[in-house]
Amino acid sequence: MMRAAHVIASVCLLSTATLAAAQALAPAGDWASYRDAYRAMVVFDKYGGPKNLLQQHLQVLPREKGVLDEGLQLALAGKTVQTSLALDPLGRTVLPLLKAAYDENAVLTPSRRIGAFALRSRVSIAPQADNSYELSDLRGACEQALGFARHVDAAARARQCVGVRMVFAKKGAEAAVRVRAGNGAEQALAPAPYAGEIDAGFPSVTYRFGPEPARVITYGAPLAIVPLFE
Repeated sequence: MMRAAHVIASVCLLSTATLAAAQALAPAGDWASYRDAYRAMVVFDKYGGPKNLLQQHLQVLPREKGVLDEGLQLALAGKTVQTSLALDPLGRTVLPLLKAAYDENAVLTPSRRIGAFALRSRVSIAPQADNSYELSDLRGACEQALGFARHVDAAARARQCVGVRMVFAKKGAEAAVRVRAGNGAEQALAPAPYAGEIDAGFPSVTYRFGPEPARVITYGAPLAIVPLFE
């Protein structure tokens, strides 16, 4: 008999320690309850603080590395609800909030067997269509994310926003990031693989906030823009 995957109800904002603790609590399973996923996701939906610069996804966390490949989907199946949710390279999708699926407690299952997995709500900074970000906007988005983190986790109250981490696809997108100062001078930021979580192996560029006005420009759309707290 198949076992249910764990849905992490507290929203993770991608600190390594938080993710490690969440994975340690997640039991083995190869399907998940839509109702549990809904409850985890609706925390952000009901949050009354500023969040216009943020976005939320449901993310698949497989125990085995390297099983998230192109084309993998998350099937949603209930008595009257049948649909498939495409996953991005980071295993994320937008979960539709459907009353029928909730009432029927529909099942979420990967389109192929990937072994034991967990689900979590992942909040990140919304990307800009022109790949250009004012420092003030990035700082404001990070503060919004920190406000939500403090809403769901008292331990985050001691943290401060220090920057962002931009995660890029392994292929098809250039992981080039430049910081343009107010005087027009530009500095390139070098990408490096990140080893802390499910993003491991993806090109990643970290930008730490400075005191002077600046604009961050990416020459390729990032998969995720992660707020950094310390």
